[in-house]
Amino acid sequence: MSRPVSYNLIKKPLEADISMAPMPSGHQGEGFFATSLNSVIGLARKNSIWPLPFATSCCGIEFMATMGSHYDLARFGSERVGFSPRQCDLLMVMGTIAKKMGPVVKQVYLQMAEPRWVIAVGACASSGGIFDTYSVLQGIDQVVPVDVYVPGCPPRPEAIIDGVLRIQDLVGKESLRRRNSETYKALLESYGIQ
Repeated sequence: MSRPVSYNLIKKPLEADISMAPMPSGHQGEGFFATSLNSVIGLARKNSIWPLPFATSCCGIEFMATMGSHYDLARFGSERVGFSPRQCDLLMVMGTIAKKMGPVVKQVYLQMAEPRWVIAVGACASSGGIFDTYSVLQGIDQVVPVDVYVPGCPPRPEAIIDGVLRIQDLVGKESLRRRNSETYKALLESYGIQ
């Protein structure tokens, strides 16, 4: 004798099950919505980040866990992890970077399309970590500009997700004119980037 099975005993509205991106500020009426171009492009960019993992040691393993099913970075609009710099806009440097690798990191950064952002994941990428030696770069901010630092040795997947969320906040609020400003051009020139 089988008993009947019923699903969804508690009826919830559909909106409670779906996480939706917040609507940008603007004016709305019946059948229309008006906002600024900056807001629309910022919303689209922040929810479609294409990360490029540049992993050299243990932080790369934590990133693998972050992309796994338990933490699932794809929930935050970073579904497509790319390994071609020309198709990515977020460089995630994870692990120890030797001084001989500094030019390679810079070359990968330069091959990425504008606009591009950088996360230094872990103590080694942020400050050289425990490797205070002549052969280890004491932070990747010596070769490329860094937008977000994720601390830890190695950082937990929650910290990496928090770093990506900080990047999303930055991307969503960035003006379209920032990349053409004199301040930004001076920052790139300080790194020897045209």
